[in-house]
Amino acid sequence: MFKKILIAEDFQDTNKGIVNALENRLEIEEIQEELYCDKAYNRFKLACINGEPYELLITDLSFKEGPVERKLTSGHSLIAAIREVDPNIRVIVNSMIEDPAEINSLFTDQKINGYVCKGRNGLNELVIAMQEVYQNRTYVSPQINLNSANTLFELDKYDLMILQDLAEGFTKKEISEKLKNQNISPNSESTIDKKVSRLFDAFGAKNTHHLIAKLIKQGRL
Repeated sequence: MFKKILIAEDFQDTNKGIVNALENRLEIEEIQEELYCDKAYNRFKLACINGEPYELLITDLSFKEGPVERKLTSGHSLIAAIREVDPNIRVIVNSMIEDPAEINSLFTDQKINGYVCKGRNGLNELVIAMQEVYQNRTYVSPQINLNSANTLFELDKYDLMILQDLAEGFTKKEISEKLKNQNISPNSESTIDKKVSRLFDAFGAKNTHHLIAKLIKQGRL
């Protein structure tokens, strides 16, 4: 089992519940919890520098604003930043989101290893997820049907932001710079390229113009 894990969750009570469940049911030597993405990232980076890296990151996606100034404002940006330090770190997302399309994009775009939907059975599922991920298997909460994401693709805010910029004539490089200036992550040109390619596949588009035209025709842009 994992010996050293990092938890990023902005509700202290939730953090404590997770820590207690893991300590009682799994043999984990070190569990560190952080309420802010930036602090979680700094702790992770320092551990790598000291040659004592974390083996697993458990993170929520949504983090409320607080008195501390933030650079990393979401679980998405935290995962992206940590993957730049250690591309092989295993990640489990623990969130309220139930949208199959959005969850599916976490696996395809951010290469997460497991997804647990918070709820009455969430802590039990988190324990199972850790056991599965430790065995190099993926895990998704049983009530989430990722296959349904292929029949009805839902555009998230990030998708719409990129698509609107493309429709206005911005290049992928220009969009990348725009996102960086707005402190929005992920913002690399390669990530945007992968996102657009995924949209091509989802909507059967041959190129950007074809994609935009299809979405406008469907009333989705």
